[in-house]
Amino acid sequence: MKPLLSAVPLLVAATWLCPPAIEAASAQGFYAGKTLTIIVGFSPGGVYDATARVLAKHIGDHIPGKPAAIVQTMLGAGGTTAVIHLYNNAVRDGTVIGMPPRNYPIAPYSNVELHYDAKRFIALGSTTSEVLVGAVWYKTPIKSFNDLMTHEITAGATSFYDDIGSLSLVTKRITGAKLNIVTGYPGGNDISAAMEKGEVDAEFGWSWGSIKSRARPWLDDKKINIVFQLGMEKAPDLPDVPFVMDYAKSERDKRALELLMAPEAFAWPFVAPPDVPADRVALLRAAFDATMTDPEFVADAKRVNLEINPMSGVAMQALIDRVLSFDESVVARVKELVTPPN
Repeated sequence: MKPLLSAVPLLVAATWLCPPAIEAASAQGFYAGKTLTIIVGFSPGGVYDATARVLAKHIGDHIPGKPAAIVQTMLGAGGTTAVIHLYNNAVRDGTVIGMPPRNYPIAPYSNVELHYDAKRFIALGSTTSEVLVGAVWYKTPIKSFNDLMTHEITAGATSFYDDIGSLSLVTKRITGAKLNIVTGYPGGNDISAAMEKGEVDAEFGWSWGSIKSRARPWLDDKKINIVFQLGMEKAPDLPDVPFVMDYAKSERDKRALELLMAPEAFAWPFVAPPDVPADRVALLRAAFDATMTDPEFVADAKRVNLEINPMSGVAMQALIDRVLSFDESVVARVKELVTPPN
């Protein structure tokens, strides 16, 4: 009888192992003949759009079945329209992914109309981390951050629900800087144009990497002054520019700022909607990681001035889960800092 008894766990094990093996085999052929759609919530010409288009050119080469990949622009509310679509309406079979605003995990703290669980989005990875800065047009009297304690300027923003608007509010509320924040611009490029035309004086929440690559002439010609920086860590090449973390007045403030700045660690994120089958998530994550080291992708990214210092989907998901587990007192402070004015 012993052989019969010992065979029981073998039969159980075989039954347990077969379905995942079948699923994996099915996933390997799923993408053949299909198209992967990447939804971007910002206007063409900016870094979000450029990053998505370079990824779309190469990621299909690293997915079994080699699907085509296209970028779909979905504007509205600083990227929020795209986030809501991904959460509520996007197909959940692995053929639709998105590049949401990097602050998508914390956006519900500032927008009471957003009813989604950020942990249910599936992180696929980010192309690089980022430090954000406050850039002030040279024609204003503001030459240093201290000047903003006594002189008010107008800062352009897309909405209060993405990095540019929400972190302008954070800067104002945590430091006392005199910022009049004007929302409604479709994207960062539109704010830059408004600065040049004199409609606004500054942009807070502008990616430092983007400035160095896409607004380099403004830096070289001293048309913008970099007066503030926001992120998990200071930019090495901005050692003397004031840093948001230095303005925390309590341990609660430090934790709140850590939660708010965590998205800068995965600054250009790609996600899948909730409930995509795990085997396809594994393929997409592996394809993302492989694309990040693909020499042709790296060369194309360099040609359009994109920095590549990737974070994997697994690491990105772990960071999101950690900061979203902070206690309610920290969350309450975050809400105080980012809730839009009436």
